[in-house]
Amino acid sequence: MPKSAKKRKDKAADFSRAKLKLGKGKQLASNAIDTSFKARSIALPSQSITKDKDDEGPTTKRRLTFDELVAHTKHYAAGTRKDAIMGFRELLEAHPELLQPSLTTLFMACARLIGDEDSSVRKTLLSFFSWLLPRIPTEQLAPHAPSLLLFTTSAQTHIFPEIRVDAIRFLDLLLESAPESVVSGWNEGSNQSGKRVLEGYLGLLSAGTKYGDSGGPLKATSTASVVLTAAVITFYSSFSDVALMQLYQSKLVVLKSLATFLRKALASTKSHDNPRWYLASSFDSPHAYSVFDNLLQPLSINPPISNRRWTEEYDDETGNEDFVFPAQNPASSSSVKGLYLNDLLNISEVGGSTNNEIFITHLARVLHSTLVSTFLDCSPVVFSPAGNPPETELQLALAIADISRALYGEILRSTSHSKGKSHSPFDDLSALLGHMAPFFPFTPSGRRDIKIEQAFQELNIIYCELSSLLSSDIDSERGSRDEAVKGSGDVLDAVVTHAISLSAKSALKRPATEFLTRLILLQHKHVSPSTLEIFVEELPKTLWELGSSNLDLSEIILRFLLRALQRGTKGSKACAPFGFVTVTSLRTKFLPYFVILHASRGPLPGPYTKLPTSSVVRRLALDVAATLVVPGDALSGAISSTLIGTTEGGYWASVSR
Repeated sequence: MPKSAKKRKDKAADFSRAKLKLGKGKQLASNAIDTSFKARSIALPSQSITKDKDDEGPTTKRRLTFDELVAHTKHYAAGTRKDAIMGFRELLEAHPELLQPSLTTLFMACARLIGDEDSSVRKTLLSFFSWLLPRIPTEQLAPHAPSLLLFTTSAQTHIFPEIRVDAIRFLDLLLESAPESVVSGWNEGSNQSGKRVLEGYLGLLSAGTKYGDSGGPLKATSTASVVLTAAVITFYSSFSDVALMQLYQSKLVVLKSLATFLRKALASTKSHDNPRWYLASSFDSPHAYSVFDNLLQPLSINPPISNRRWTEEYDDETGNEDFVFPAQNPASSSSVKGLYLNDLLNISEVGGSTNNEIFITHLARVLHSTLVSTFLDCSPVVFSPAGNPPETELQLALAIADISRALYGEILRSTSHSKGKSHSPFDDLSALLGHMAPFFPFTPSGRRDIKIEQAFQELNIIYCELSSLLSSDIDSERGSRDEAVKGSGDVLDAVVTHAISLSAKSALKRPATEFLTRLILLQHKHVSPSTLEIFVEELPKTLWELGSSNLDLSEIILRFLLRALQRGTKGSKACAPFGFVTVTSLRTKFLPYFVILHASRGPLPGPYTKLPTSSVVRRLALDVAATLVVPGDALSGAISSTLIGTTEGGYWASVSR
């Protein structure tokens, strides 16, 4: 068979010679090797041999300077950003002098990482800020707080819920270090940091609303999230207990932070921050209550304020140059002529509290459903008789109670609030307390744990406080309250017994004494003489035991005795609310405070002589003694002999006439 043409052609090609063409180069052989190559340059300016390293400057263990660490915070790798934050702490711990000059650069570099998408970077930054912020004075941190809050509030509205929850943790650190900056403008219409922070809280709790002046229907904001709602918790509970626990923990972080935020915010605006708020409803006006509250206050708490007359022109004789107002000042008109400086400064402070109360009332209404639903979710586990409750659910219940106390306490203590409005906070608080009532008193059922007992005790205190606020209707008649006081004899007996049994150096002695002394001054006509006169007769003994160790408590006792004894008729020593026997007993027991009559050593100076000469307690004691003494008795002679050669001798001679 003849060979094919293709085979003949291939055989001929092995011995053929390539023809050269004009203008073409010589072709390479088929077995030639290509030895050409291409090179690319890599720029490493920080590792360049031409760069001069500052070997004397402070560096980390990895020989990184502060500027290099700042550059590493912008690196694309999360590990590098994390190492940069750790490097900042290492560098500042070894060289604390770098902190002040580089504070602005440090905060600008770290603020960008608040919303970092890598969880390890955020966790490292939280640890770094918890170490850094307490070391910076508040006045130096305040200028940088707006920029930190800008990135933090931005992270509150991030698309990823874990970043939003971590932003709340950053807010907790700022609330501890710069609370004024965080809550600034929280109840105002302007777009300040406090309002943005509050909207972020409400968004995380799915309670975001548009605040209106009319308090209309609630409208969800664009920042509202369903991550922490009860429906989603129920949905996840059918899949994984771990996912359910993570949702509860995230909600706990938000609610605890919100409780802290409300406490800080209300502390800057409210006027009811008084541990004796429960007495305010017994007075017809806030001014009357304020006067009564200041009756027994020591001067160390309320120092006297020196007021000067305001003048339009400088007086060469008086030299009151700081109190000269310009003639064109509106406050210098004839209508306010003769006012004090404090009065002039308070002219514009009218009507501000009403708007604040409306805002807080609306906020309480917005949060009411969230508080109730969360309590209903966690209460079966917290108050179960099976054993100790889980810490997360217990802290959730405590956070709910704390938020309720902050909001409803501010609303119900306000005398301008009206019960007739729809959606009254009275109704909301009644509903919340109604869900708590079946479990009251709150007691742990498992093995003893001091942390759990403290949490349950705090729950009981908050529940009692909210219940008392709800029951003490400001607009109710005072007769019903008087009837309640009449039926509280057993409680008063227990309080008096407890107050008498306390040592003079006990931390509880002062609050117990303040409570009973104010109760005697306020409701003395309903107090059993046999109950409280025992307490009154023990006060000179307490003064003797205190000596000069607790001047504030001594001043409270002396002011009470003086006010109470001055309520009697002029010339009568049987002063209300004390009887003649009590006054006689006080006169006898008050003698050892000035002179101790020893059986063998004779008269000895009492604790009065050890009081500081500049203390107001010395003259208060003389005022009380002048109210008690009768001409020619032992107390009068003992005081006269004690004050010989002292500066109070002339004062005693004038008040004891």
